Amino acid sequence: MVADENQKSAGNGMTLMASEAAEASVAVRRLLDANIESLRTLGASLRADLPTLVVTCARGSSDHAATYGKYLIETLVGVPVASAAPSVVSVFSAPVVAGRSLCIAISQSGRSPDLLATAEAYKKSGARLVAFVNDETSPLAAMADTYIALKAGPEKSVAATKSYIVSLAGLAALVAEWADDDGLRAAVQGLPDLLARANGFDWSAAVEALRDARNLFTIGRGYTFGIAQEAALKFKETCGLHAEAFSAAEVKHGPMAIVRDGFPVLAFASSDLAGDGVRETAGVFAARGAKVCLADAKTGDASQLPAIQAHPVIEPILMIQSFYHMANALSLARGHDPDRPLFLSKVTETR
Repeated sequence: MVADENQKSAGNGMTLMASEAAEASVAVRRLLDANIESLRTLGASLRADLPTLVVTCARGSSDHAATYGKYLIETLVGVPVASAAPSVVSVFSAPVVAGRSLCIAISQSGRSPDLLATAEAYKKSGARLVAFVNDETSPLAAMADTYIALKAGPEKSVAATKSYIVSLAGLAALVAEWADDDGLRAAVQGLPDLLARANGFDWSAAVEALRDARNLFTIGRGYTFGIAQEAALKFKETCGLHAEAFSAAEVKHGPMAIVRDGFPVLAFASSDLAGDGVRETAGVFAARGAKVCLADAKTGDASQLPAIQAHPVIEPILMIQSFYHMANALSLARGHDPDRPLFLSKVTETR
């Protein structure tokens, strides 16, 4: 059968997607060990010379990591964060007026032409360029004023997993230093052990709920919104399942009208106030008869989809670790190959 063949693709009875996702805890430890001094220096420098704006530059999963970074920076440092539209430079050749901004570029390959063009335009306009890149030989890594090596190692499955997780961890580590937050520093240092635990959580209830689904919503708020975006992408990429990501607040402005009896919803609730909004929205949907799958850090192991209660900043990273294995299992259950999604390749050459 197709699923049996797919499970052999990593050579050890697992798909590459599952095997690589399981490496995230080790990869995060490599990231932290390799970059701690650079992150400390960068954080101190940003405190001493505060940028007026942060602009993120990324595509796909990396852009979802940037969403997570936006919430971290805006809530813990207070500097506004905007996402660059790469076509402004690569298609329209429009000028960039960076001012005293910080440009954070995030990429697995560091080679996408439109991302490179945008990062270069911001740097030439005076922005400080910080790059989180996995490929240490890439043009983006060479271009950066400060380069943070993601240290995810080779990622052969088209669906990004460990490179996304280390991007989240790298952003959390940067903001811990920038905000000079000892509590967050300690949480980030403890992340590898918690990731190893989250990797073993049983989310099979979601596989059963979504096996025959055609459409669904993924819901988050605050720090979990970026992983809701990532989950929606992975459903499309690996499962052939249409999914849309919404903030628990935004979904109330129109989209919730289509949530009726049997409509599937996957919700990610952190243990903080933002998570309360997700729990409330999930309850409203459940009362309508929706098929709600909830990962709730506030209830931890007792949650429908088990989660770990920790520092609210790192809870989403732990949830996406558990999610990836569920998505892999769901892909196989639906007859797909999670390592080789149709029509996709590892490096997207967008111009």
